[in-house]
Amino acid sequence: MNRRHALHSLSCGFGGLALAALAGKVSASPLGPRRPLIPARAKRVIFLFMQGGPSHVDTFDHKPELIRRDGEMADFFDSRKIANSGRNEASAHRLMAPKWGFSPHGQCGRQVSSLFPEVARHVDDLCFIHSMHTEGIAHGPATLFLHTGTTNFIRPSMGSWITYGLGSESENLPGFVTIGPSTGNGGARNYGSAFLPPVYQGTPLGRADAPAAQAAIRNIGNASLTDTQRRGRFEFVQALNEAQRAQRPGDAEFEAAIESYELAWRLQSQAPEVTDLSKESAATLDLYGIRDGAPTEDFGRKCLLARRLCEAGVRFVQVTYGDNTANPAWDQHSNLPKHADHALAVDRPVAGLLLDLRQRGLLDDTIVWFGGEFGRTPYAQGNGTGRDHNPKGFTTWLAGGGFKPGFAHGATDEFGFTAVENKVHMHDLHATILHQLGLDHQKLTYRFDGRDFRLTDVHGEVVREVLV
Repeated sequence: MNRRHALHSLSCGFGGLALAALAGKVSASPLGPRRPLIPARAKRVIFLFMQGGPSHVDTFDHKPELIRRDGEMADFFDSRKIANSGRNEASAHRLMAPKWGFSPHGQCGRQVSSLFPEVARHVDDLCFIHSMHTEGIAHGPATLFLHTGTTNFIRPSMGSWITYGLGSESENLPGFVTIGPSTGNGGARNYGSAFLPPVYQGTPLGRADAPAAQAAIRNIGNASLTDTQRRGRFEFVQALNEAQRAQRPGDAEFEAAIESYELAWRLQSQAPEVTDLSKESAATLDLYGIRDGAPTEDFGRKCLLARRLCEAGVRFVQVTYGDNTANPAWDQHSNLPKHADHALAVDRPVAGLLLDLRQRGLLDDTIVWFGGEFGRTPYAQGNGTGRDHNPKGFTTWLAGGGFKPGFAHGATDEFGFTAVENKVHMHDLHATILHQLGLDHQKLTYRFDGRDFRLTDVHGEVVREVLV
């Protein structure tokens, strides 16, 4: 049986529908867009992941009492010491004031430290949550919890849940892309689909320890073949896949492999253009701080790529600022002044992203989420020049997508150690973001091993106070 006869004979199956979709007739892709379960305020998410845990008391959570009592000893229930000793006892620590000054910004008058002068210009667009708390003391469990809602089990990542619930806005691009992900602290599990069909896993572009200029889909084309030859090969492979499909009904991994081939074929026409930043104007590149040798160049490229992907229809884009070292980026246990280097690298790109989205009319239906896996302690650690991990209280902020602009919700205690007012758990934040996308976190479920699973497990409440 020749190739033409095989294609004709097998065209009634899923593969035939996919090929018809390529011809613009019908969409049979599991990534096809789906209606939200409830009214939606946002269509997509850009998550700016600050790996390692930035210090909230040095960035966005102003604590005058911490400044006033700098150097004094105070008792704290240290999570790490309690975990190591097994005794829930307070221990004395030396308070350390923030290393950078705070000042009010915008019409809302929110306090922002001098680490983020560019982001501070957009404070009237930001919704701060100062009462975050989470699970996990170490980077691995806390990072995994941030992305999947669990500290140690194999569970689908948030991007996978969202893509499962809503599909992609583009049939030619993945629904979920992660830019520069780290191989540590959860690694691929942070963008994996676990027991969800593999088609919903994230597509990585680049890696954390590689230049952002290399964040592209490798081997996307083959210059040695003509378009006709490439199509002929693709159609032949799909015919063979369809023959295999008939012998493997219900094989989700095989279905995902076929879908990946189909998506890869469509990617060849659109992805190179979307990931090519060379066509952006000089003014846009400057807006993101993309200049040769500038400290903002690398993260600026990632943020601009995120905007281009969202504009092209990608549903969930994660942008990691971090590396693959043992101590991730913002993890300053004994060298807090290093925060200045990291803030310099991300401040202008993040501000540029916010302005660019607004100018293009995308901010209203795009959620920009900025934060790390936890915060830092208000007391000094080691030789007195760093801060330890703090999952009990920290700050994250969101912009666009129906979140209240120029608003602050919740509070930590007078030192910034523990969330005490309008506390927001990471499960609550997940539930709230899903809600804004039109997904009910209690109804977005998937049955596996006889149980209905969801991103928020059996927890989570929508934080309606932060919504417009």
